[in-house]
Amino acid sequence: MRRFSQGAMALFLTAGLTCASVTAVRAEPGPPASAAVDVADRLRAVPGMTVQEKTSTLPGYRWFWLTYRQPVDHRNPRGRWFEQRIMLQHKSEDRPMVLYTSGYATPETMFTAEPTALVDGNQISVEYRYFTPSRPEPADWSKDTIWQAATDEHRVIGALKKIYRARWISTGASKGGMTAVYHRRFYPGDVDGSVVYVAPNDVRNDEDSRYDRFLDSVGTDPACRTRLKTLSREFLKRRTTLVTRLTGEAKQKGWTFTILRTPDRAFENSVLDFEWAFWQYSLQADCAKLPAPDASDDALYASLDAISDLSSYTDQSLAQYSPYYYQAGTQLGWPSPSFPNLRGLLRYKDDYLPRTYVPRDIPMRFDGGRAMRDIDAWVRSHGERLLFLYGQNDPWGAEPFRLGRGSRDSAVYVAPGMNHSGRLIATLPERDRAAAAADVRRWANAGPAPTVTARAVEADDPLLLDRPRL
Repeated sequence: MRRFSQGAMALFLTAGLTCASVTAVRAEPGPPASAAVDVADRLRAVPGMTVQEKTSTLPGYRWFWLTYRQPVDHRNPRGRWFEQRIMLQHKSEDRPMVLYTSGYATPETMFTAEPTALVDGNQISVEYRYFTPSRPEPADWSKDTIWQAATDEHRVIGALKKIYRARWISTGASKGGMTAVYHRRFYPGDVDGSVVYVAPNDVRNDEDSRYDRFLDSVGTDPACRTRLKTLSREFLKRRTTLVTRLTGEAKQKGWTFTILRTPDRAFENSVLDFEWAFWQYSLQADCAKLPAPDASDDALYASLDAISDLSSYTDQSLAQYSPYYYQAGTQLGWPSPSFPNLRGLLRYKDDYLPRTYVPRDIPMRFDGGRAMRDIDAWVRSHGERLLFLYGQNDPWGAEPFRLGRGSRDSAVYVAPGMNHSGRLIATLPERDRAAAAADVRRWANAGPAPTVTARAVEADDPLLLDRPRL
């Protein structure tokens, strides 16, 4: 999520949520596929699918780059279409399949998501619609909704279950975790369980005091919180000098600011991100690496850049994340901390919202929170086989998903002291770690869970280190 963080509704569809199909895609029983038919040939036989095999960098896996033909509008399947990109890490047709939903573009690298390692399974990484290159041209942005994206995944699963007939688990982190939940809401029977990492649940977009309370109490060291707030003020006090540096770096690197209009606005947005971004990506122990408020301009500029990434609000960066900002401003919602420590120093605080980061020629209108309320109600009343994991010090967990009386075979875990990074099961206390791993393997019919030892977090999800922030 945009560090808005670097962070649709159901098309709360005038046609209504009832228009969304909830037909489950189930693996058809039958004899195993003949070993004489190579999986690459079986993939090529799928209508609408293209297949390229690449050199694998993971032992025991074959790596395929796939595209799958998808309707731009699933309510008009005979209309325009686009090619959706999918990365497949194939181990065996009789092993479980893990559906990794990025919520963003798909990384062009092999990696093993934590659930994939737990079940010793195959893995597909599905690129979210409207992220390049999985975007129709010209783009009808009104079709960048959570229901349309969930239906993309529904069709992919239906196509690949003819090959991979064992159990399916979906997973994703941050916006990818949100994507996994939304898919389950519309197509609850498509997969046998979902492992959802650090997924925000902004049910009340117009009431964001939870974020202020979180930032005022996160961690166990008040001195760290004070240092972050003081540094944010100091950046703004040295605005003229630091903006001059940003302008010079932009000229050198070819960055432009057409969307935000000026480097000064981009600078202020980066400062607004600073405190949030620290807790999202760093551990409390990293506070010791921060410069003192009276440090040199060089030191302050380097710290702001390292934590907030001063390129985040250039045209070049914002353009990559337009599909996310569009959805945040139409269905997902966005956090709006009040920044009381920065009063008197801000010039553009009212611009700190998704509409600011999307080109003006793309129309946007927020649905009032209807889609997220529907998702939240479904999780509480009908959610089944859902595993939610959060980092204790991650700001995006200030508004988490919660279970309700109707939730079944589901759990929420919080990893002590952790941030927005991946592989949180491995960082849970021993008892929770064992229970979570056992649930995932049971859902996947993968046998008893092996011992999952605590270890340092590995950022196996490449996208957790490269997210937009709002």
